[in-house]
Amino acid sequence: MFTEEKTLNNQAIAVVADTTSQSTLAVAEASELRKPTLKRGSTGQAVKELQQLLFHWGYYFGAIDGIFGVYVENAVKGYQHRVFLAEDGIVSPLTWQALYSGAPVNMPTLMIGSSGNAVKIVQNVLKLNGYYFGFVDGYFGVMTKVAVIQFQTIKGLPAEGIVGPRTWHALSKLPH
Repeated sequence: MFTEEKTLNNQAIAVVADTTSQSTLAVAEASELRKPTLKRGSTGQAVKELQQLLFHWGYYFGAIDGIFGVYVENAVKGYQHRVFLAEDGIVSPLTWQALYSGAPVNMPTLMIGSSGNAVKIVQNVLKLNGYYFGFVDGYFGVMTKVAVIQFQTIKGLPAEGIVGPRTWHALSKLPH
């Protein structure tokens, strides 16, 4: 579902993609974004759009005034945490894309043998939510695969033990 809001002079100010894990249209649309990088101190129409997107996803409840202050910065950091981005409070292209898609972006596909920080993120989220009981070591082994399969099964995803876009999206909805 796409929602376009207009100002009194008919200028489009926000297009929000409300996606499900099966939606690829919104991700394709989001990847074409040409938005300015925003940070604390920024002002203007792009900040209003940011505030509306953050409101849409439940991270911002202040005035839609076009002023990027501490409250907006904290909302951005909260949203960045949810979608596994660096929590720097700066709205760069990846953050814009995640805001429009409602899901993590640019995340690697993980499977048996994968290693690194992304695996640690998956292990941490699964551990915090009672799916994984091993060490958070950044290595995708059998225990991690079993936890991923259990999570995928419970969430109604294909239980393949591979962490791809749909599984990243589902993981982003868990407390972490």
